[in-house]
Amino acid sequence: MTTIRQLLIDLDFLQVQKVKLVLDRGFYSEKNINALYRNHHQFLIAVPKTVKWVQLKLDEVKDMMRGRRYYNAQHKINFYSCPVQWNYSEVKKRSGTVITDTRRCYLHLFFNDQQALDDQIEFNAFLDRLEEELRSNNRIPEHEASYRKYYEIKQTPIRGLSIVPKQEAIDEAERYDGYFALISNSIKDPLEALEIYRGKDVVEKAFGHLKERLNLRRTSVSSEENLEGKLFVQFIALVYIAYISKVMSDQNLFKEYTLQELLDELDVIEYFEQPGHQPHIGDMTKKQIDMYTKLGIEIPT
Repeated sequence: MTTIRQLLIDLDFLQVQKVKLVLDRGFYSEKNINALYRNHHQFLIAVPKTVKWVQLKLDEVKDMMRGRRYYNAQHKINFYSCPVQWNYSEVKKRSGTVITDTRRCYLHLFFNDQQALDDQIEFNAFLDRLEEELRSNNRIPEHEASYRKYYEIKQTPIRGLSIVPKQEAIDEAERYDGYFALISNSIKDPLEALEIYRGKDVVEKAFGHLKERLNLRRTSVSSEENLEGKLFVQFIALVYIAYISKVMSDQNLFKEYTLQELLDELDVIEYFEQPGHQPHIGDMTKKQIDMYTKLGIEIPT
C-alpha cells in the first residue's frame, strides 16, 4: 500500500495523464484497487489464487475453460473472461463517512497445463522438505503451521514418530494449480491483457539480469556518472526489448523463434567500413529480410 501511495503521489507531481499501470499480485489489495479507482487510473493487476471471490468464480468455470473452445494455440493457454462488479469503498477525510458503490471490472482467468505440472513439482518438493525436517527433528518455526496443516504427527514410545499426510488438505492446496487471474478496469480482451502482462515480465527479467550482474561484482566503471550512464543504456535497451516482444507477438513470430533466437539471427549481419569508401552491408538472407519487414524496420542498405 505504501508503494502504491508513493507512486500515485509521484504521478500527480509529474502531472502524467492517462496512466495505465501493470502490477503483479504482490500489489493486490482492496485498499490499492480502491485507490486506483479513486485516482481514475487504468490498471491491469494479477490477483492471488487465494482470494476467495476469484476461487468461487474458478470453481464455476474451471472445468469448462479447459475445453478446446477456450484454448489459444499462439499462447498455448486456456482462458476465460467475464465482467465483474468491484465493491468500491472510500472514506471521506473530513467527515469520516464511508461511501460504498460498485465499479466496472473485468476478470480474466487462465490455465496452463505446464504451469500446473510445475506447481505440483514445487509443492511436492516443499512437502518433501517438511517431512525431512520432521524425521530429523530439525523443525523450522516458520513451518509449524504447515506441519499441522498437511500432516498428522504422533510420537509414541513403542512405534516412535508417525507422520501421516492429510490428503484432503494436500488436494485442496493443489486445487488451483496451473490457474492464474488478472483483473482490469479497462482491458476487456483476455488475450490482450495476457500479452500486456507478459510484456511487463520481459522487462522485469531483463532488468533482473542487470541487477544480478551488479550484485557484489565490479561494475567496471570509475565514477558514479559512468554507472548512471550504464543504467540509462540498459533502460533504452529495455524499451527496444519491449517493442520487439510486442511486434513478435502481433506478427505471430513466437511460433518460429524465441526473442533471443530472433536477435541471434539478426546479429550475424555484417557491416563493413573502409577509409575513403562508402560502408556496405554483407549478404542478407531472405529470412533476415523477412524479419526486418515484419518488425516494421527499414532494411539496411
